[in-house]
Amino acid sequence: MKRVGACILFLVLFSASGFGQSGKKDVREGNRNFKEKEYEESEVSYRKAINKEADLFDASFNLGDALYKQEKYDEAATKFDGLTNRVESNKELAKTYHNLGNSLLKSQKIEESIAAYKSSLRYYPDDQETKYNLSYAKDLLKEQQQKKEQDQKQNKDQDKNKDQQEKDQQEQNKNEQQKDKQEQQKQPQKISKEDANRLLNALANDEKKVQEKVKKAIAKMQKVKTEKDW
Repeated sequence: MKRVGACILFLVLFSASGFGQSGKKDVREGNRNFKEKEYEESEVSYRKAINKEADLFDASFNLGDALYKQEKYDEAATKFDGLTNRVESNKELAKTYHNLGNSLLKSQKIEESIAAYKSSLRYYPDDQETKYNLSYAKDLLKEQQQKKEQDQKQNKDQDKNKDQQEKDQQEQNKNEQQKDKQEQQKQPQKISKEDANRLLNALANDEKKVQEKVKKAIAKMQKVKTEKDW
């Protein structure tokens, strides 16, 4: 990522037809601040120049660079994107799209950065830095897509394992319920004290009735007359 840097376009010729003296002064001040890595100050100077003369391409372009250096990547991308419709020179278009690509890449908008680098190369096909950045962005996008696919596969596997675990747990619960039911069937059923007393009384009554029947039978046998001996 070291080679992904902004291109700074410093004004060399300051003609009266290019822009007014007041704008020239602010752009110069901004360029001096930029060289000293005083990016906030350079931003202020470039904005002053634009406020005075809105059509100053150099002030707007360099403002995009100052924003980029302050890691205001979204603002920088907006600035460079707006400049693509304001220039006709292929060289300036190539630099503008190059910096737009850098800003988008830093904002993690990888697919958009690839499109910007391709646009830059259409206007300057031999730019090695843009080619390098385009290749880097493509590799980054490929890695991102592979990671996304791996995450999706991992999530799918986790869901599958979760479903299997739930199924196994349900089967285990079912087996445990059946086992408990079988154990309960094997165990003697407990009865209350009242039921036990009633059962004993019933058995005693049944035994008493049997004994009475036996006694009646014996008594009947004893009443049978025997034949008389003559």
